Amino acid sequence: MSGRWTWLVAQTLFLGLFSGTLIQAGEWVVYEGKEGPGKGKQIVLVSGDDEYRSEETLPQLGKMLALHHGFKCTVLFPIDPATGEIKPDHQTNIPGLEALDTADLMILCARFRNLPDAQMKHIVDYVESGKPIIGMRTSTHAFNMDAKSTYADWTWTAKDGGFGRRVLGETWVAHHGNHGSESTRGITAPGQEGNPILRGIKPGEIWGPTDVYTVKLPLPADCKPVVLGQVLVGMKADDKPLEGKKNEPMMPVAWTKSYTGKAGKTARIFTTTMGSSTDFESAGVRRMLVNATYWALGMESRISDALNVSLVGEYKPTKFGFGSFVKGVKPAEHELR
Repeated sequence: MSGRWTWLVAQTLFLGLFSGTLIQAGEWVVYEGKEGPGKGKQIVLVSGDDEYRSEETLPQLGKMLALHHGFKCTVLFPIDPATGEIKPDHQTNIPGLEALDTADLMILCARFRNLPDAQMKHIVDYVESGKPIIGMRTSTHAFNMDAKSTYADWTWTAKDGGFGRRVLGETWVAHHGNHGSESTRGITAPGQEGNPILRGIKPGEIWGPTDVYTVKLPLPADCKPVVLGQVLVGMKADDKPLEGKKNEPMMPVAWTKSYTGKAGKTARIFTTTMGSSTDFESAGVRRMLVNATYWALGMESRISDALNVSLVGEYKPTKFGFGSFVKGVKPAEHELR
């Protein structure tokens, strides 16, 4: 390849990236929105956890939001720079975060990331802009920053709970249900029967094999519990509730919050400690997250029982667990075909 041809290719990629026309940049994937209420809105979905398989959940959610609802969705992954493969336990590299600079919504499912300042700045700038955020499962403890990082106060062990407690409403506390043997049934929180985030969800439809997380009660004053997590005796959706103190009281597993960024604008925040790849097989969990997307963007008037939450293509999630991720997968394998 001639030097001039190399330069032209590089310029095309550069211009395509910053004009929003580049469909696939190798290290992430973009699903262009079809027709729907979300047309013209951009969502960036950031995966980066090493246990609950967000690298499988978020591409599926992105496909649903693009094909069924019209949102343009960019899905980012933790990438091993040596291979270009998705490596969830690689804590220090999520390429493509500059997409947040023009995003309307960030959906985050991360755990203990220690990103370099250049990458982390895009997340921080987005959060402080006052734009909306959806945080899933381990995002309460999304960051475990090096003490030398510019953003060390975003770590989950910071005095104020870091990003998790400050922005989402809670940091990591503990497992409340018994991990791997007591699943979670979502119960509508008192007074939330008319919440648009729960529209179209029947009793018992929110269920997942991941356990309930402990939260410190009460949650911050600006948090409003939407769904409570009923600990079940086993790993089936129709199992009985566990008797005893674990359900007295039940922990919130989904809540809304506000966050006023340094720019002075107040964002809508939705946090759920559910959301593993296997939880996403539940139509109730999917509907909750799709509804929350509309709500976060101020589009709750468009939420109806008829919103499509069906899966796109084949979806066979990997069971949660450390080191259980599918090896050798590159972002291109998540493209629509």
